[in-house]
Amino acid sequence: MPCDYGVDFGFEPEHVDRKSLYVSLEERIKYLHAFLEWTSEDVEHLTSGSKYLKQLIPAVVNLVYKKLLKFDITSRAFHTRTTASEEEPEDDYLTEETPQIQRRKMFLRWYLIKLCQDPTSMDFWRYLNKVGQMHSGQERLAPLNIEYIHLGACLGYIQDIFTEALMCHPQLSNRRKLGLIRAINKIIWIQNDLFAKWHLRDGEEYADEISIYSFGSGNKEGYLSGKRILGSSSESSIDDDQSSIASSVAPSTFSGAPSTHTTGSSRTPEGATKTSACPFADFARNNSSTETKIWH
Repeated sequence: MPCDYGVDFGFEPEHVDRKSLYVSLEERIKYLHAFLEWTSEDVEHLTSGSKYLKQLIPAVVNLVYKKLLKFDITSRAFHTRTTASEEEPEDDYLTEETPQIQRRKMFLRWYLIKLCQDPTSMDFWRYLNKVGQMHSGQERLAPLNIEYIHLGACLGYIQDIFTEALMCHPQLSNRRKLGLIRAINKIIWIQNDLFAKWHLRDGEEYADEISIYSFGSGNKEGYLSGKRILGSSSESSIDDDQSSIASSVAPSTFSGAPSTHTTGSSRTPEGATKTSACPFADFARNNSSTETKIWH
């Protein structure tokens, strides 16, 4: 007896031209949108909920750089501009207070703000592709070669932070939480693909025809085709982005007792009542700067 797969007799799958996925960014994004079921509903959720994502950005940036500086293979890259070399840096490893790291944090803040902007424009997706390209040792005066494993892990870490923080938001409805999480997760996974495409060898037989992905050499970070697309004065003045300038923390995970929660730990103080699982709970204890709660 034949199996019923839920499709009509004579069903023909939608055609996808393989070559176009490698030589046309527009066709690649179109395919990813179709496969991930990116819709106007995702755009609406992202547009209406972007202010909540932006409130998280300062804490996300701090957590990401704590993580990158924790491991020598990723920390060395700030000295050598590559994760492929195991040569120890001549100078001491950098810390979060180092001006170079503070500058890198600024770029990550701009990038995360960009993820909260208009995804209906093709320039949005061109920017994500540019980010993938510039981390593969291409299109830079001083090449930056970060191997894919670290890029994928970092994106996964950011995705996990956003997911947990939004899930424990005290005011958003479950419907809005789900919609916003799904929307930002789809964008992160498309970014993941646009990292992978510059590192994998898939489609290499079309290498001579992928000039559409070349944006010209010498573009500074935050620029695309000579135009500034991040960090402009108009962005820095957006009310929702004010928290992106200063350090920011989330409310404590526990009430009634000091928190001993750390990332990756499930320890709960005896007698305490756990009220959320927000990953930013430790900032109030570890950050000596002026604190601004993320969730009010």
